[in-house]
Amino acid sequence: MTSHNSGLRILLVEDEAIIAMLLEDMLGDLGHRVVAIAGRMEQAEKLAAEIPLDLAIVDVNLNGQQTYPLAAILTDRGVPFIFATGYGASGLKEEWRKIPTLQKPFQETKLAEAISQVTRALSE
Repeated sequence: MTSHNSGLRILLVEDEAIIAMLLEDMLGDLGHRVVAIAGRMEQAEKLAAEIPLDLAIVDVNLNGQQTYPLAAILTDRGVPFIFATGYGASGLKEEWRKIPTLQKPFQETKLAEAISQVTRALSE
């Protein structure tokens, strides 16, 4: 796990190609590297369980499927993650509401803040 807030290896879980490309560009601008993008749940679960990661950004609704099982995999591995949703944190199941959440449409400053929040929590 990277101990600072730059150069993180990030898994993007997003079913909208345009949004994934936008996020990938923003993350690159912030000095991070997207190591994989998953647009389907099966693919996302496999990647989340196997590849070296520092952080994941997970769309809550992936092609009509909720991604809470994926969040559980990441939690079990100790990989921090940020939820992405058009509904905000209030749209999450109660047990997941403490996870940092980015509201769509994304703003780079909010993305940077969420990453800082997650990486600060790791160092505490």
